[in-house]
Amino acid sequence: MITGDLATEMQRLLEAREPFVQATVVRAAAPTSVRPGDAALVLADGTVHGFVGGVCAESSVRLHAARAMETGEPILLRLVPGAEAPAGDPIAQDGVVVVNNPCLSGGALEIFLEPRTPAPRVVVLGETPVAAALADIGPRVGLAVDSGAPADGDLALVVASHGRDEERALERALRAGVPYVGLVASRRRGAAVLQALDVDDALRERVDTPAGLDVGARTAAEIALSILAAIVAVRRRRVALPAEPAAAAVDPVCGMEVAIAAATPRLEHGGATLYFCCEGCRDAFAAAPARHAGVG
Repeated sequence: MITGDLATEMQRLLEAREPFVQATVVRAAAPTSVRPGDAALVLADGTVHGFVGGVCAESSVRLHAARAMETGEPILLRLVPGAEAPAGDPIAQDGVVVVNNPCLSGGALEIFLEPRTPAPRVVVLGETPVAAALADIGPRVGLAVDSGAPADGDLALVVASHGRDEERALERALRAGVPYVGLVASRRRGAAVLQALDVDDALRERVDTPAGLDVGARTAAEIALSILAAIVAVRRRRVALPAEPAAAAVDPVCGMEVAIAAATPRLEHGGATLYFCCEGCRDAFAAAPARHAGVG
């Protein structure tokens, strides 16, 4: 359960628009020190705030939280002690990730991993009826509408300022690689603005003007709706792209798969970086690297 300092940290992350995964224990088989309802927050760099099990459980949570953050889809993670899952276990079904954790000393754990990623940011410039309609409707389709300067990481920029500071904003968004860049203007004026941009033709052609899908929109709300439809289409195409799986390595001591992340214990050996599930495995390797097959 998220309470106290953990609740404060979660609120900070939400306000800072930093992605994280909320991990909650939903079942714990004895013997174990963790209880259903115990929770943690897993940050993008692998840092874990809270408690959902010992270091071995935490290592698996770190790896699969990274994968949940990539896909945006929640995961029910089942950690099973030992090398093999029990035959015929009814929980090992589609939609559940079962991990055989060789160094887990307690009973099986089930941990729900819920990615909490910030709503995509859409920058809208202008104080026009279309801009106001975008600010009103955008949050209803899961977008964070802002009036700040366009930046790397934004989903979209819509310039609806009727000639005020258009070129500078469009150029900045195009150079930052903002996926959707739209200009609310007539075809004639839009073409003139595009020709005045100080960018190459490939970038210039990325500007959608008149902004939005051609649905015959006439009112400010209809125009805003057509623009948001175009932005949603871009967003969904990007989500549909296959994501690279989270980088992982194998602990040379216990054989466990671990995340390659800033918070994962590591050691330089023989010109390579080795990653470990916990400090104990790292120390064991450092003390006697020749004992571990295939390394040293």
